[in-house]
Amino acid sequence: MSTTSLSRVESRQRTLRSVRLALSALLGIGLNLVSNKAADVEKESVIRHGNDSAAPGVFARPAPGPARGYRTLMGEGDSRLPVVLVRGTPYEMGRQLGELMAEPIRAFVPAAVAGILAEMKIPEETAREVWARTAAYADDRVEQELAGLADGCGLPLGLLQAMHAVPLLMPYSCSSIAAWGAATEDGHLYQTRNLDWSLEVKAHEVPVIVIYVPDQGIPHVVPSFAGMIGAHTGMNLAGIVLSEMGDASRKEMPYAVDAPHFTLLFREMLYDADSLSRALSIFQSRPMTKRYHYVFGDGRSERRAVKVLAHAPEPPERRLQIWSDNDPKDEFAPNILRCVVYNDEGRGAFPTLKREYGKLNGEKLVQLANLIPIKGGNVVNVVYDATALRLWVSYARGNQEAYQRPYTFIDLLKLDTDGDGRPDLRP
Repeated sequence: MSTTSLSRVESRQRTLRSVRLALSALLGIGLNLVSNKAADVEKESVIRHGNDSAAPGVFARPAPGPARGYRTLMGEGDSRLPVVLVRGTPYEMGRQLGELMAEPIRAFVPAAVAGILAEMKIPEETAREVWARTAAYADDRVEQELAGLADGCGLPLGLLQAMHAVPLLMPYSCSSIAAWGAATEDGHLYQTRNLDWSLEVKAHEVPVIVIYVPDQGIPHVVPSFAGMIGAHTGMNLAGIVLSEMGDASRKEMPYAVDAPHFTLLFREMLYDADSLSRALSIFQSRPMTKRYHYVFGDGRSERRAVKVLAHAPEPPERRLQIWSDNDPKDEFAPNILRCVVYNDEGRGAFPTLKREYGKLNGEKLVQLANLIPIKGGNVVNVVYDATALRLWVSYARGNQEAYQRPYTFIDLLKLDTDGDGRPDLRP
């Protein structure tokens, strides 16, 4: 081929390459224009109509850790109770609890939230805001547990948050007694907790005893209900035991929510308090919500208990009162005793405490707890031996209230939920 012919071929090849590049550029511009136009249309639709729903998989959920939870039943006959032991990080413990209790959680929580909020004439959005505000002052571990609970049981996190706002918005009344040292037959610290609440909620039909074994923190037991990670009472392996009595009526609404609700604060105290002094330090470092009485006991370190009166609406000088045993300033003086503190709201505990002084034990405290509830609303009764780390628990069932039901006995140091022949816990 001549030099002239070769030059013509090379020229045509350069021209074809230029054309292909130009077409590719034009095609890319066209595709970008189409893509951008589609995005603009979608954005305009969102602005106009607010339908900015998140696509599936918009965020990743933590992978399950190596720790496992276990569920067993304890008790006799129709008083058998589910006992669930969970381990690991807060999220992992919440997820294990959600997985192991998924069926009762899904059966109970949606109906309970709908019924309670309808009765209170509160939309779910308001309940979720109440949770968001109170949780802002609470321990982060509780929120992480709740996220794990949602992932484990399959319910929306927002629905579970609304459920956890309910105890802050509902009034209720309870009682508690602590006796130790010279008052008991063995010197152990025994403490009672009566939960007197609405039986119409039906929480007592989905009972669960949860034993938390955190990677960081003190293992603790919480007699609870399916779908709840707050603690209305509880005991940890350091022998710290917590009880509460509600004092606020509906007349005092709206309640302060710029503080952790006591069910969230109790979980923090159970995680971290290894003595009564430490429990009181945590409690006093947090802002208060509505009016409450508390009884805090220590069965292993300081071997004593106190009664606390915490009234958020009161002036600062009257907001917090702490009474030790046999305190002449106690609100029930002169009906006071050494090595005893109590709040039965005047329902007749003192004569029995005085008559059985020096002979009190788990059985007698169970009998006394059955004498002082508010009948018509006795949901749960618990008696703790905070020295030997044992408890007796009774839940209402059907048309029987807790004081009419058998108690289930649990010895935490002998508990074997995984069935391997070895105790799950060591103090």
